[in-house]
Amino acid sequence: MAAVAVVGAQWGDEGKGKIIDLLAQEADVVARYQGGNNAGHTVVVDGKTYKLHLIPSGILYPGTQCIIGNGVVIDPFVLWDEMENLVQQGVDISGLKLSENAHLIMPYHRVLDKLEEAHRGDKKIGTTGRGIGPAYVDKVGRIGIRLGDILDEAFLTELLEVILPQKNKEIQFYGGEPLELGKIVEDYFQIGQKLAPYITDTSRLLNEAIDVGRKVLLEGAQGTLLDIDHGTYPYVTSSSPIAGGATIGLGIGPTKIKKVVGVVKAYTTRVGEGPFPTELHDEDGEALRNIGAEFGTTTGRPRRCGWFDSVMVRYAVRVNGLDTLAITKLDVLDQLPKIKICVGYKLPDSDEVLTEFPTRLNVLAKCTPVYEELDGWQEDTTSAKHLEDLPMAARRYLARISELVGSEISIVSVGSDRRASLKLNSIF
Repeated sequence: MAAVAVVGAQWGDEGKGKIIDLLAQEADVVARYQGGNNAGHTVVVDGKTYKLHLIPSGILYPGTQCIIGNGVVIDPFVLWDEMENLVQQGVDISGLKLSENAHLIMPYHRVLDKLEEAHRGDKKIGTTGRGIGPAYVDKVGRIGIRLGDILDEAFLTELLEVILPQKNKEIQFYGGEPLELGKIVEDYFQIGQKLAPYITDTSRLLNEAIDVGRKVLLEGAQGTLLDIDHGTYPYVTSSSPIAGGATIGLGIGPTKIKKVVGVVKAYTTRVGEGPFPTELHDEDGEALRNIGAEFGTTTGRPRRCGWFDSVMVRYAVRVNGLDTLAITKLDVLDQLPKIKICVGYKLPDSDEVLTEFPTRLNVLAKCTPVYEELDGWQEDTTSAKHLEDLPMAARRYLARISELVGSEISIVSVGSDRRASLKLNSIF
């Protein structure tokens, strides 16, 4: 049995946590391959809400092994708090495994993230300030500290004696206060001892699981349009949320991925800065935000909201090699009399309609959407159990999305609870 990858096909916040949770019912292993605690998944089970930032939502199923791979950057204190909170909620975390090669978010990463963002002024990226970007910079710059490094106090001290003086110079350049070596070593060695029972070679575990036929689910954070290479650069994250990132972030070969599932909202949202062609600044945008509770799991920031963008999602289908889609939050559209889908873009002073997503930021920023308008259904969809239970107008909307983006639809979510989902095709 090869692995199934689940990726966000918009700007993140598509509802991947719920879809992973739904598919984890069938999975033996769930593995996270990139990102950090700048993202969050909210999963509702029997009216109980779980907010996860680093741990795969498969942890909510007893017996499911959950892996945080080498491609994730980990704030060990945030991770430990999340582990303790799950235990307090009665969740068994004994199946959690952490890659010894995962890079760590250090105190200077968090400090520099905020100082550098403030220094950008009106050119800010919209970072969450949790040190994700600076941690990835140090990883690529070969001065990062990995999870396995904090298990040896002497080795950790040796590393920081080289790294910290340079980081303190950077902090002081921006007007910040320098950090103390001894405290960092003490804090990180102590948290390392707590995490030690969970740290291992996760690449080996994953490959062994796939080779013996276990069902493995690969989970990314953020979304395709936030990918460092294929997103709306520079308003992106610092890693690769696309399906290709799973092989690097987990240490498995590309031939071991059987299927790629793209998760999209029935509309579009975005957090932070950057161009957003279908963004709404009217009562429809407010309705989407309020009905959909579009506020960040990690930051609480209001999300920017707009109509579904088929041009963008078709691009995501291409760069991920998506086999199928999971559509979330269809129910948020239940009250709207008219619903629009973006089918192309127009540029100023041109009659040409662009049907391919522009990868140059200065071009995308000038684009205005070309819409196709469909009738809404103005009926409650939250009790639907099968596709046939949905209003005809809702089915037409889904069919049109599928046609425009060039991908079938396998799952439709009509509510926050894990049971409020329609499974149209098998994933595993």
